[in-house]
Amino acid sequence: MLKSLAVRVLIALVLGLLVGAALQVWAPKSIQDGMTIVEALGSLWLNALRMTIVPLVFTLLVLGIASVADAAATGKLAARAIVLFGVFLAVFATYSVLVTQGWLALWPIDEAAGAALRASAQAPDAAAAKASTVADFLRTLAPANALKAAVEDAILPLVVFGVFFGFGASRLGDDLKLPLLTVFRAVAETMLNVVRWVLWAAPIGVFALSLSVGLRTGVASAATLLQYIVIVSTITASITVIMFVIVALSRAAKFGEFLRAAGPVLAVAFSTQSSLASLPAMLERTRDNLGVPVRITGLVLPLAVAVFRATSPVANLAAALFVAHLYGVEPGLPQILAAILVSFAVAVGSVGLPGQISFFASVAPICIALGAPIDLLPILLAVEVVPDIFRTLGNVTADMGVTTMLAKGEREGEAMIEIHTP
Repeated sequence: MLKSLAVRVLIALVLGLLVGAALQVWAPKSIQDGMTIVEALGSLWLNALRMTIVPLVFTLLVLGIASVADAAATGKLAARAIVLFGVFLAVFATYSVLVTQGWLALWPIDEAAGAALRASAQAPDAAAAKASTVADFLRTLAPANALKAAVEDAILPLVVFGVFFGFGASRLGDDLKLPLLTVFRAVAETMLNVVRWVLWAAPIGVFALSLSVGLRTGVASAATLLQYIVIVSTITASITVIMFVIVALSRAAKFGEFLRAAGPVLAVAFSTQSSLASLPAMLERTRDNLGVPVRITGLVLPLAVAVFRATSPVANLAAALFVAHLYGVEPGLPQILAAILVSFAVAVGSVGLPGQISFFASVAPICIALGAPIDLLPILLAVEVVPDIFRTLGNVTADMGVTTMLAKGEREGEAMIEIHTP
């Protein structure tokens, strides 16, 4: 059990909070002041994570966009699948924004605990997102200088540039495209190695950060972390239920049939927390229990696992909006639109990454788009082990649901051709 990084990080979080709270109550002031070295260690670890955001997000985005473009070019079924993936991502992202805002309106973060948690992270306490108009949003959508956008963490213009760069690269001939994408893949793998090294020290970094939180807040911050777990987990878990309802209403499969087919797959997803590890079970159950032809399951399900993460915008937007609310940031429509667009991009770019890596690489850009600080993300990463379970459950349910819906469309299309064939 202790071999799991997620478990070790969670233990480090709890220990840090408890030790910090104990020092706050019983330790002399001189010892508390001496803890600044430990806090500096936590800040060093956080900065090591932050330095990977821009190169990692940009390279993964270019590779993801190029792979999506290549997949869409392989045939009509693949193109229809990608369009349907995009529709679901758009609907789910909008759903996440509305429901998260509703959750936080009904259950606002306790002001005292929130203020202490913000102070412990030593991040800006005021709203970081300045109100802007839709005209400002459109004016800054494309970067006049991509390098300047990267330096200034202007994440949305950088994402727009990455999308165009990825599609542009996909139109090159193989003699140019393959070497170019190889370079990007090498940069991405290099940055992933750096992130893995940084995450290897995650228990130490999270302990240092949570010790600082405990010193300033005692155990009061635990309630805020529990609130985060409940809100993000319930919003993410609802995607599984929604997909069951959509499949039933679309008549792609009966509710009971789809439930029986998905049951063993959900068990695998729960135990492994990996869509890729669930792929064999998805292929078997979709083919044998739902009667989807092999030519459809063999294309759509691997493609869905490769480029489609239904819960990525849902959970990432919920997490980023929670952070924004915690810091008193009230993003306007332009910031929310920017966050949704960025959530799309990181959903494509972060597919296949381990949970700890994808969390920071996905949520941090969305926070930046909203204007919210990212200093508390390592603390939230420590408790992400719970919402991550529901991410995987929602992803595999959506993968099977979309495959079943596409199979229904193929059957109806073939039936129409037979009717009109003399």
